Amino acid sequence: MKFVDEYRQEPEVHCVLEALKRVAIHPWTIMEICGGQTHTLLRSGIDRMLPETVTIVHGPGCPVCVTPLEQIDRAIAIARRPGTIFASFGDMLRVPGSGTDLLAVKANGGDVRIVYSPLDAVKLASANPDREVVFFAVGFETTAPANAMAVWQAFHGGVRNFSILSSHVLVPPAMEAILGSPENRIQGFLAAGHVCTVMGYEEYEPIAARYRVPIVVTGFEPLDLMQGLFMTVASLEAGRIGVENQYSRSVRREGNPEARRMIDEVFEVCDRPWRGIGVIPKSGYRLRPAYAAHDALTRFDVAGISAVESPLCIAGTIMQGIKKPGECAAFGGRCTPEHPLGAPMVSSEGACAAYHRYGRTA
Repeated sequence: MKFVDEYRQEPEVHCVLEALKRVAIHPWTIMEICGGQTHTLLRSGIDRMLPETVTIVHGPGCPVCVTPLEQIDRAIAIARRPGTIFASFGDMLRVPGSGTDLLAVKANGGDVRIVYSPLDAVKLASANPDREVVFFAVGFETTAPANAMAVWQAFHGGVRNFSILSSHVLVPPAMEAILGSPENRIQGFLAAGHVCTVMGYEEYEPIAARYRVPIVVTGFEPLDLMQGLFMTVASLEAGRIGVENQYSRSVRREGNPEARRMIDEVFEVCDRPWRGIGVIPKSGYRLRPAYAAHDALTRFDVAGISAVESPLCIAGTIMQGIKKPGECAAFGGRCTPEHPLGAPMVSSEGACAAYHRYGRTA
């Protein structure tokens, strides 16, 4: 398949690897932001192919993983209410809340449904006018246009029984939080190509300039990632800062203007808590006042729910690149995909799940 198979060819990957080995003289630590990229790196063995001078660590680019515990508890509280249909993507159902998860709510009679698009949830609301339909709007900028469109359609179509529990988070503020931390050891970034397909990469340019780091917008196939690593290391060795675009077959500097306009119509930027990390200023989306009637947080009066993370889970330090999953004392013992302590072990994009699945211990 064009743009897929050609980026999975092993000889091409090894060719770029050899070029990377030649240029990588000094020790460098690079973070890939996206959890999908993490899984490709481990599944293809790229993490084991790199020279000793290049260390990769894993960022907070898994929206399931960074959704805070209290937001999961809010979702569970809503899903348990009689007369409510709670719609979600499937990867949220096994994320642990304080005492249970959405899958258990479904097993115990709650009307929890897996959908493949937020527009499916709008259709559910139209077909069930006597019930409240809530969609769990989780994601980075990638899923924001579709979620905004769902709210827009419900609002303008008079579907008053539809609302969203918004858990949107934004990548650039998270990168700044990592770079500004006294514990930071990141010297270059692989930026998530799908986020940049929507938003472009103009927002990354002042970050690169302020913290004097290279940022390479990178795709998701093995060759993409090897090329992104090569470009990042080459920039580090040459002392270059700024943003480069490896994923040019999909990403433009300005992103997708229509998608961005839809986001801006429905959402506004807000402070957002991240699981295991804390509140990052201006790092999330919430509904604008004009669309507040579709905000499940206030409609169901669950904003006051709070929760305390398990002290055994070090997801926050893992997602900031401070530690790797194998350094967690609970990894593979107290915390497994069948019995997770935190979302990174159960999410399909979680770093802990990737380490467990592909047999990495460090």
